[in-house]
Amino acid sequence: MLMYELIKKKRDGAELTKEEISFIIDNYTNDKMPVEQMAAFLMTVFLRGMTAREATDLTMAMVDSGERVDLSNISGFKVDKHSTGGVGDTTSLVLGPIVAACGGKVAKMTGRGLGHTGGTIDKLESIPGVTCSLSKEKFVENVNTIGLALMGQTAKLAPADKKIYALRDVTATVDSIPLIAGSIMSKKLAAGSDGIVLDVKTGSGAFMEKYQDALNLARAMVDIGEGAGKKMVAFITSMEEPLGLAIGNSIEVKEAIDTLSGKGPKDLTDLCVELGSSMLLISGIAASVEDGKEKLRNVIKSKKGLEKLKAMVKAQGGNPEAIDNTALLPQCKKEIEVLSEQSGYVEKINALEVGMTSLVLGAGRMKKEDIVDPSVGIYLKKKVGDKVEKGEPLAVFHTDGDMKKYEDAKKRFLAAYKIGPAKVPSPKFFYARVTKDGVEEF
Repeated sequence: MLMYELIKKKRDGAELTKEEISFIIDNYTNDKMPVEQMAAFLMTVFLRGMTAREATDLTMAMVDSGERVDLSNISGFKVDKHSTGGVGDTTSLVLGPIVAACGGKVAKMTGRGLGHTGGTIDKLESIPGVTCSLSKEKFVENVNTIGLALMGQTAKLAPADKKIYALRDVTATVDSIPLIAGSIMSKKLAAGSDGIVLDVKTGSGAFMEKYQDALNLARAMVDIGEGAGKKMVAFITSMEEPLGLAIGNSIEVKEAIDTLSGKGPKDLTDLCVELGSSMLLISGIAASVEDGKEKLRNVIKSKKGLEKLKAMVKAQGGNPEAIDNTALLPQCKKEIEVLSEQSGYVEKINALEVGMTSLVLGAGRMKKEDIVDPSVGIYLKKKVGDKVEKGEPLAVFHTDGDMKKYEDAKKRFLAAYKIGPAKVPSPKFFYARVTKDGVEEF
């Protein structure tokens, strides 16, 4: 095969074969192709798109570029969850334990935060002693004994994706549905679970700001997963305002503990119950979505999910006492209230800007090399629809005591809030559920 001819074929709108796609991915991954040819190919995909079959073949070629995690020694149906990222997205720390408490097997590989989106590993490793650098043997053992394990993704999973993403980043081809779907799903499929539930965010703090783009991405990922023999469900949910109330690392762990104790924010609790019910359904543990929701609410009420979190923390080297006594979690040097400069009702919160504010405080990283302070963050006191008086706190900043950082963060945070004279309803949260059978809009 000649790469020139394959670029021309795709440029002219023809469909590539599985063998041709495998040839492209294999040759680029193994440095057998000039980078300018791969850049040209990515642009043809960006402009022409891909069929569902092509997108599946592209994803599987990226999966085949590296190792696959063998979960065959885990008994039962292995289920995973993936979120496209957002602000205050503490879902995994709640969802994994409650699904495991219902008998599910959650074998989850996850990552660190970058930009305004937080990372599950950063949050979990803010618990003293916890590590997500597990051997494959320990990972399998923990899922078998506890029903739950979270570990970091290795560089050996879908290495083609990492190399291709770096090129997409400098060739203005990031925003391509087939390429985004392939990037996400290649790592998920290489991780070896039998079923995957996706949480595709839409709104100001989401990667896919527009609903239709989020819907197209959800459909593409479901098609790819089903084409690879996995059971798939995707939800489209709102990231118009931050999820829950906490944005940071240790304070999000505390919010997860509160939620597992039945005292968490309603939006976070509802999301975990909704996603979890589909995880139980495709696992064969729940007879219906409603049956799954009832099971999950019961394990929250009984605190069995909280016990699963403790068991996971202990199994991954952490101090389970920190779950009962959150004073053992990293504590900030100074808490400072951010006061509203006017009275009225919260009309809108720009989730992206709130996430960026947390970065100013030191809660995240703009570059992979940046050091994260697990103790800092933002705890919201007001969300959309809430009444606020001038001088009343909109949030509490958990800071490292650096007042220059605080002043910069405060300015950005206040600009993220729009306060008006009339009460507005809370933004729509659940948009749609996507399966191989179609789209159910809420």
